[in-house]
Amino acid sequence: MKPFTVAIVGASGMVGGMFIKILEERQLPVSRLYPFASARSAGKTLVFNREAITIQELTPSSFDCGIDYALFAVDDESTLKYAPIAAAKGCTVIDNSPAFRMNPDVPLVVPEVNGSDIASHKGIIANPNCCAAPAVVALKPLQEAYGLNRVIISTYQSVSGAGVDGIRDLNATLEGGLGTFFPYCIAHNLIPHIGSFNENGYTSEEAKLMEEIQKMLHQPELRITATTVRVPVYTGHCLSINVSLTRPIKMEDVRHIMSNAPGVLLFDNPSLKMYPTPIVAAGDDDVYIGRLRRDTSCENGINMWVATDNTRKGAATNAVQILEHLHKNNP
Repeated sequence: MKPFTVAIVGASGMVGGMFIKILEERQLPVSRLYPFASARSAGKTLVFNREAITIQELTPSSFDCGIDYALFAVDDESTLKYAPIAAAKGCTVIDNSPAFRMNPDVPLVVPEVNGSDIASHKGIIANPNCCAAPAVVALKPLQEAYGLNRVIISTYQSVSGAGVDGIRDLNATLEGGLGTFFPYCIAHNLIPHIGSFNENGYTSEEAKLMEEIQKMLHQPELRITATTVRVPVYTGHCLSINVSLTRPIKMEDVRHIMSNAPGVLLFDNPSLKMYPTPIVAAGDDDVYIGRLRRDTSCENGINMWVATDNTRKGAATNAVQILEHLHKNNP
């Protein structure tokens, strides 16, 4: 793989820092890293491959120097302003925000699931929601083998999914103080509310999850419903997924399919109390699947429990994998 240049937009944030870590871990041939952030973070330094690099303020002229790729991890407003500028200057943008995910002209990608969609990009590629990514990794092999009829998902999302504000709230409330970010105390509690409420009673997080899964699986009419819950865990998202399939199944075949699926680690042995948890998945890029069993209440139904590190496969790792796929196929 030939060397390339890459910008990290939002380099001082949690996901921006994870971008840098993943680039180092995967030993990609980055010839130069350009870290950008807001004015208040400009001038600070970070380390990439043992080299100290100064963070620069993000401005409309930041991409004038001919940067190959940019990994974006900033808010929607900044993304909508700067991503088109970068793309217009020949930089391919991989964006972690929701800003472009449902834009029909922007591919929304998990490489193991719909990597071929990358080829249709027009300068911007969207990175999916932190639960949509592991969900489609788990659902894709079942879709290919049996067809999907209906999906019911409940998520249990750690506070790091809300960024540094979520972590601060958990720390504050664990110490007996008051939280300022979540609507209720998060310590020793569960909050069935992520995002804003829509008129139909779903939250924006639930709507994103359902719509993004349909888009990435190329099944817009898939019947799917979701409930998203914030839990007092620092890192790691879990999903309880119930799937109704269109063709008959044998559980031994299902287990074989899942154990060989790309991006999946089947971690499932009830007799040994082996099943995924946030701690088990932390620091890993695989989508862990356990509690795999037949749904005895319906025909051709399956239940499974999924755990993933939301800062990695749910965010930074998937974006870097998109970059890898893009660069390998555009030498």
